[in-house]
Amino acid sequence: MPTTTYAQQLLSLLARISFRLGQFKLSSGGTSDYYIDCRITTLHAEGGRLTGHAILELLEEHGIDAEAVGGLTLGADPIVSNVATASAWRAQSHPGAPLLHGFLVRKAEKAHGTGRRIEGFSKEGARVVIVDDVCTTGASTINAIEAAREAGMTVAAVVCIVEREDAHGRPAVEAAAGNAPFLRLFTASQVRAEHLRQIPTAVS
Repeated sequence: MPTTTYAQQLLSLLARISFRLGQFKLSSGGTSDYYIDCRITTLHAEGGRLTGHAILELLEEHGIDAEAVGGLTLGADPIVSNVATASAWRAQSHPGAPLLHGFLVRKAEKAHGTGRRIEGFSKEGARVVIVDDVCTTGASTINAIEAAREAGMTVAAVVCIVEREDAHGRPAVEAAAGNAPFLRLFTASQVRAEHLRQIPTAVS
């Protein structure tokens, strides 16, 4: 029997604990008959581990070379930590495997101290991966892309856990990303299908 990949395990958990059917208002102002709260999964002990390794596998699959991973607070925070930690674990068992350090992008510059928007790793010229949990319009992802570039870093790729397949989201992110690929682990349709698959068949 083939080994279940990190992504497959993550999809199963995400569909079980982060997906809800109903009527919900989205941050974009629209409404939806489902809601995906990825933070329930990315802040889950096992979910966090799976998130880190699944994203590393995705980056390896696409040959993405980078020094760091970062994104806009708050949705990206646990993803960044999970990926950075997973890269350290992988480097222990695979000498030479790259370490991906983490950084977080504030929604506004600090009014005190250094006044920076970026916390953590920040090196001019460094190749970085921008991450987000759910991409709908792509606004938060684009915000992080712009902040990373303003800090002098080069965006090597953009990754979201779930793409809601909004008609404007992907085109907007791809336009902002330029030559950097926009990758996803799952579509919202895949998470919904897995959620429905897990619902026990009613016994008549």
